[in-house]
Amino acid sequence: MEFPKELIAIMVPLGFFAMIFGIVYLQKREKMAMIERGMDPRRYKPQSAPYQNLKWGLLLIGSGLGLFLASVLDKTIFLNMDDNEALYFSLIAIFGGLGLFLSYRIEKKEVIEKEAPATYIPEKDLV
Repeated sequence: MEFPKELIAIMVPLGFFAMIFGIVYLQKREKMAMIERGMDPRRYKPQSAPYQNLKWGLLLIGSGLGLFLASVLDKTIFLNMDDNEALYFSLIAIFGGLGLFLSYRIEKKEVIEKEAPATYIPEKDLV
């Protein structure tokens, strides 16, 4: 199903404008809600996410591996099939999910290590 070029030429700028308008509207609404609760929106700082780069990195690595594996499988095993889009989408989703799961496990391990108290082992007298 193809869309007329005129319709695309109209819908893309309208969609872009609607997206920008929605973002600005929601930011203003958030600031108004903060003022109503007695908070100062100028003092609000977004919370830092220390593992955000790790999460994005592992997600992109996993998606890239899924795309590469799908391409290899498409060119070797599924050579006679024409419609292999599901293979690409499924492997990208699976490996991207594995990357996010790996990120979760790494973050959880770091948090547990930070919260665990240091165990004291008394030394024996050497007398």
